[in-house]
Amino acid sequence: MSTDPSTIHPEVTQHILTDTAAALDALIEAVRALPEGAEREPSALPGWTRGHVLGHVAGNGRAQARQAEHAARGETVEYYDGGPAGRDAEIEADSTLSVAQHVAALEAVRERHAVGWPVAGAPLWAAPVAYRNGVLHDCLFAWWRELRIHSVDALVGIGFDSWDDELCGHLLAWLAPRLPEGVTVAPEPAPTGQAGQADVAEPTGTVVAGDLRDVVAWLAGREPERAPRAVRNGTEVPLPELLPWP
Repeated sequence: MSTDPSTIHPEVTQHILTDTAAALDALIEAVRALPEGAEREPSALPGWTRGHVLGHVAGNGRAQARQAEHAARGETVEYYDGGPAGRDAEIEADSTLSVAQHVAALEAVRERHAVGWPVAGAPLWAAPVAYRNGVLHDCLFAWWRELRIHSVDALVGIGFDSWDDELCGHLLAWLAPRLPEGVTVAPEPAPTGQAGQADVAEPTGTVVAGDLRDVVAWLAGREPERAPRAVRNGTEVPLPELLPWP
């Protein structure tokens, strides 16, 4: 799902830049407040400790910075150094970092992003990148998703209420391919705003309804505080099994 360069709106770019900066600041401060040893505690992701999640966030941030830095030189570079195997090895190695080291790694990402992302409206956002064979703006969207979702997964006191309506709208659109045939969502309130660009279909067949953030969290494979309800022909049915992540 690559971005059409003609659809890149500076106001959307600026919103995401502002929100990701705020999200990273919030995550850094939440991690800084953890006691030493907290990195070894479980996260919300099966099989991953909090350290795995934090290592992944920092690693993803470095990967996005690589895309931006090379795009500025008119180059493309592999998303993760060493590909998927390099990504997995980096996460495993970084999972053993101390709390203080995780803070330092996230702060280093913040510094690289502060100078690496172009300003909203810059032509560089349409530069080609290796990530999904897209353009640099796709990397910014990916960073938004990764940072906001995994900040919740890390169990550091950041919840789904940190997701604004624009992010929820974007996630609904991005994750729509996970819905099986005949299943639609009916979140309340329906998201608005260009950053989301979610087109919530008219309810037909099986309809998954609930609070906007609960529906989006479910669609992202997370467990919201209040599970959405699935209804077909006026009768409540079990929530459908989601298809793979796009």
